[in-house]
Amino acid sequence: MKRVAVYPGSFDPVTNGHLDIIRRACGIFSEVVVAVLHNRTKKALFSPDERLELIRANLKGLKNVRVDSFSGLLVDYMKKNNISVAIRGLRAVSDLEYEFQIAHTNRSLYNKMETVFLMPSDKYVYLSSSMVREVASFGGKFTAFIPRNVARALARKNREKAV
Repeated sequence: MKRVAVYPGSFDPVTNGHLDIIRRACGIFSEVVVAVLHNRTKKALFSPDERLELIRANLKGLKNVRVDSFSGLLVDYMKKNNISVAIRGLRAVSDLEYEFQIAHTNRSLYNKMETVFLMPSDKYVYLSSSMVREVASFGGKFTAFIPRNVARALARKNREKAV
């Protein structure tokens, strides 16, 4: 039986921690859909199209993954695409309460939905997109946290903001 899971997020920008979760999920599920959230209420650094492009460039070679985008509720996206499993990364105990709230709310909206929590490798436990953006905005070294193409794009964005 084909088992499809969705890994939703803003991925602004995609980090090595996200990619670690995606690769782990590809070893568990028949297909993994990386679903980039376009949240109109948040001011993202990268456009949805830029985020899709950056993610796709780092997933070449993975046969059972595809990248898509959505806006609105995750459960609506999942129903529309006949997906019942969502993947969420858990970095630390501090993520647990928030992620449980999301998982229970989503299940109350879509009773066929299950949430699978994956922990990243130890070296990515502390890593978040917001932390990467902040370090980069102050000129700190951030290249160890993100792929090269993302680092170049992030540096370019920061130069554009400075002008």
